[in-house]
Amino acid sequence: MTTTLPPALAERLAAAGQQHLIQHAATLPAAAAAEFCQQLTGIDWPRVAQLTQAAIQNATVTAGSVAKAEVHPPRDLVRLPQAPADHARWNEAWERGWEALRSGKVGVIVVAGGQGTRLGSSSPKGMYPIGPLSQAPLFQLFCEQLRTWRRRAGCAIPYAVMTSSATHAETLAFFESQSWYGLPPEDLRLFQQGHMPAVDASTGAALLSAPGQLALSPDGHGGMLAAMAHAEILQDWASRGIETLFYHQVDNPSTPLCDPAFLGWHLLRQSEVSTKVVAKRDAQEKMGVLVEVGGVTQIIEYSDLPQELAEQLDERGRLRIWCGNTAMHIFQREFLERALVDDRALPFHTARKAVPYLDATAVLQTPQQPNAFKFERFMFDTLPWAKTALVVEGSRADEFNPVKNGQGQDSPETARTALQAMYRRWLRAAGVSIGDDVPVEISPLVAVTAEDLLNQFPAGTAITEPLHLTPERLQQFQS
Repeated sequence: MTTTLPPALAERLAAAGQQHLIQHAATLPAAAAAEFCQQLTGIDWPRVAQLTQAAIQNATVTAGSVAKAEVHPPRDLVRLPQAPADHARWNEAWERGWEALRSGKVGVIVVAGGQGTRLGSSSPKGMYPIGPLSQAPLFQLFCEQLRTWRRRAGCAIPYAVMTSSATHAETLAFFESQSWYGLPPEDLRLFQQGHMPAVDASTGAALLSAPGQLALSPDGHGGMLAAMAHAEILQDWASRGIETLFYHQVDNPSTPLCDPAFLGWHLLRQSEVSTKVVAKRDAQEKMGVLVEVGGVTQIIEYSDLPQELAEQLDERGRLRIWCGNTAMHIFQREFLERALVDDRALPFHTARKAVPYLDATAVLQTPQQPNAFKFERFMFDTLPWAKTALVVEGSRADEFNPVKNGQGQDSPETARTALQAMYRRWLRAAGVSIGDDVPVEISPLVAVTAEDLLNQFPAGTAITEPLHLTPERLQQFQS
């Protein structure tokens, strides 16, 4: 039996040049057609048509035009403290951030829609075991940090976790199985990012991945804003007095959630968007950079940064464009609400990719060369639209050790090594003797900063055996 789409939907598809989807729907059984109709209804087809036309017209344009602009390191930049006066200002920032936490005005967002494919896992990346001794997953480390800050602040700090269609169900089941890691379910909200269809790079036709299934891809971390609004999280947080949002990505176990100093600088400078940066390892590191172009702070992705610019050195022989983006941001909620209704603040980017698709005979083709356009948004595109976009330097050793690759740099091995080195520094600062070869892990329920361990150990404490410092284990040291 032939199934027809609702007339209004069919009209939108036809106007967008997607008549083949109308024809395809007519070939499907009723149940599959109903599901396909629901999927089609969730797509902004006029926007897809606009993006597709622009992509086809500009398909030969390449990145790198930034080389023609005058690019500088950001001038609105707070460096790590060196002199006593610097430390005094950082202490002031810490107190201002701590005040915001205690007042219940801070919420936290994590972008966690990806899978751990490059790490050898098909599960959501946030479930990847990263604890050096405990094998605690990334989600656990973040939730336990948040529990500690909530306990100290004496108020709620809500956590919003952005998933994708590929990870949502498994992430929800995981958090339920872990009893939300001790966080109230009403303060740990999962929301699913949107998707955009992949379109044929020659014809603009939306591709099918299977009968009755569009070839969809996530709309990028910049889709977070629309997804939060759709899930009514922004509205809920506004009603609760949440004014400042700490944003991070799930793949960095060293992320210092709710960092009071970072929050404080953001608030003291009355910034609408603030970004934490670290020094790039070298010119070749695949890391976006914070720069100033024409007096406006923005981020240039590493793939768009011309090599000659990436390799430029300053008068002291260091990289001139050195501010690597850690993907840790702080946003004012009111700024995000303005960005939500202004497409210029979060434009779609086009990427040409190899996308498997059903051909006219319903056979799945797997191209070896890019055949399609994908569309996505990036949260950092909001920076140029902010009245103030502050850049704050962080400690690379302590705060940026992402898990991106299965082996080599930025792998689980390098992240665990960095975490253990940091924990040893914390213990030594607290007067504890520990060798570099002693495996160690400190639960965020015990400490989220080095200062948390001060005066916690008896004088002369030495650690010579592997140590996972939990609240119970710390009590043993103190008894």
